[in-house]
Amino acid sequence: MLTRSYEMPWRRAYEGHASLAWFVAFAAIVYEAGTHATPWLLAVPMAVFCLAAGTYRAWQAIGILVARASLAGRAMQIIPAARIERLTRDSGSVYLGHGFEWLPVHSQRLYELAKVDYRDHLVPPAVLRMLGYAPDPQPDAEIGLPYIHGVEPLEQALYRPLQNFEGGLLLVGTTQAGKGVALATLVLQAIRRGDVVIVIDPKNSHRLKRVVQWACRRYRTPDTYLEFHPAFPETGIRIDFTFNWQKPTEVASRIQAIMPPDTAGAFSAFGWDAVNVVVQGLVELEERPNLRKLMRYIENGIEPILEETLRRHYVAKLGPQWRDIPEMKKLLHEAHRGNMRRPSDATTAELLGLVSYYEHHITDALSSKTIDAQVRTFRHDREHYQKITANLLPILSMLTSGDLGRTLSPDPFDLNDKRPIMNLEKIEQAGHVLYMGVDSLPDPAVASAISALALADLAARAGMRYNLGIQGRIALFVDEVSNVINLSLIEILNKGAEGGIYSTCAMQTLADLARRLGSEDAARMVLGNLNNLIALRTKDRPTQDFVVETFGRTAIHTMRVGLSQGADARLGDFSSSYSTQITETLEEAVPADILGKLPNLHYFASISGGRRIKGRFEIIDTSVEVEGTAPP
Repeated sequence: MLTRSYEMPWRRAYEGHASLAWFVAFAAIVYEAGTHATPWLLAVPMAVFCLAAGTYRAWQAIGILVARASLAGRAMQIIPAARIERLTRDSGSVYLGHGFEWLPVHSQRLYELAKVDYRDHLVPPAVLRMLGYAPDPQPDAEIGLPYIHGVEPLEQALYRPLQNFEGGLLLVGTTQAGKGVALATLVLQAIRRGDVVIVIDPKNSHRLKRVVQWACRRYRTPDTYLEFHPAFPETGIRIDFTFNWQKPTEVASRIQAIMPPDTAGAFSAFGWDAVNVVVQGLVELEERPNLRKLMRYIENGIEPILEETLRRHYVAKLGPQWRDIPEMKKLLHEAHRGNMRRPSDATTAELLGLVSYYEHHITDALSSKTIDAQVRTFRHDREHYQKITANLLPILSMLTSGDLGRTLSPDPFDLNDKRPIMNLEKIEQAGHVLYMGVDSLPDPAVASAISALALADLAARAGMRYNLGIQGRIALFVDEVSNVINLSLIEILNKGAEGGIYSTCAMQTLADLARRLGSEDAARMVLGNLNNLIALRTKDRPTQDFVVETFGRTAIHTMRVGLSQGADARLGDFSSSYSTQITETLEEAVPADILGKLPNLHYFASISGGRRIKGRFEIIDTSVEVEGTAPP
């Protein structure tokens, strides 16, 4: 038993011929009755029946024409700012362009279209105007097949509740398929809602940046927009990603997040320990750690921190006259005479004496875990120490060199640098919009490190917001996610919603992400944390398979026609038979190959727990400012 009736709209509207015949019959009967050739008592029922039959057949013919009305597709649309304002007025919903909900009947129509040449069933523009349609067909020069969107002639503005996107959104699409336009539409709405917005754009899209800047001018105060770009440090802000933390160990974890992974994890663990020792020492000295300080003390040695920490510790535990203690005086004297071996050239005689006293005369009750760790590092073989931190130093060197070092490790006492100093807490509290163009094309290593550090800081901020019960949304948009993904972003995707972070990630292919993470299984595991999917044109087969699996399957009808004829040897004996059979099978709701034929800006989506949508985004024209006051 079929779950729905079978239809085949991709044919000529033969019902129109029958309708014309019935109307001719109606006119003939009326004429006959008017000339008294047929009694009115008989003519009236016949005329009414012919009129009803003709109207019914005409309605069927119009239905076929309406179904074929949009097979020519729709050209890419540029909408003015005034219209996007009307479309995004509701802050409780997310506008997803124009389209329709993808139902089993649309899958059926798409499968049937694959059997025919859609151009044979296009409706002439004059007929479209008669039916009330404004013809705006997709030009032949545009990429993609127009009929995919044309399986439904009526489209409307698409909205989904904002709360449905707490679980994250994944945008998939090949180069120039429309990811930037989609991101611009979503970012604009987040800015208009008043969210804190962070955009990480590895390639620094000018179109996306223009929309972000326009939205900030339109809906926020003039100083809301903040920009960071390593290639143009003079035009952006200075930002310290190690400024905010609840525990000093968080800083070491953030640095570990930007280190290249190693198989055994030993070098990563040593790197974490090296950073943590320095951070704990700086905190003990009431200094705020930053990247440049970490680089200095890890590369040149921890001796300056250890020496100052020991002096303060002795004052606190032994009193101001600690130098007069006989054992202390003896050890300092021996050190100044050169009777103690110096672990490195940076080691002073004073430090040797202080360390020796700590090792031999400080009891457990007077010791400090922070100093213990520093002494352990101080006594570590210098050559071996450099080997185990070999993965760490190049990363810190990249982030502390030249202008980038002054940007990521800002000095508040540098009066010559007028750029504002920001951190994620200040950005959140002031409701800023931060656009980070990390410049991955000329310098992918630095771009990856900056993005990883920013995401590690944001993950820590999400945990802090959750612990302290801080309200308000942070909208995170990450383009080309395969360039920047790390464990911190995975943690944000896993648990960020609890901290009020709404994540949107965009990528080109599953293979890019699999290469970054090491396997396709790991990539699928990460993408499984994103509850919503928008798929633009994709050419990569594994990516198509991933998308098709998300959309699921539906029942597709197939009609089989049988015709047989035969003749006997005897004259006049002839036989013929005709049969039809309709079968129903489960097929992909969206065929995989169709994803590679989508026009630019067109997409299929699985939103709100499996609701399938076919839609298209419009290009936002921000060249003309909207007149009048900004809406609340």
